[in-house]
Amino acid sequence: MGYRAYDAPVEEGKHYEVDIKELSRRGDGLARIEGFVVFVPNAKPGDHLKIQITQVRDRFAIGERAE
Repeated sequence: MGYRAYDAPVEEGKHYEVDIKELSRRGDGLARIEGFVVFVPNAKPGDHLKIQITQVRDRFAIGERAE
């Protein structure tokens, strides 16, 4: 199922808690929120993180660790 940025289950600027389940081909951590892919740089499988969404695209979002 495809999403459009305006109906994705995440919003830019909001915080979420995620579990990193795998690594992307580029080496970023990969989590899912309601099935929607979120890439988190500098994260590895097994990490449980609070992240802030920095970009939302049609098929994925990018987040960064929140302090």
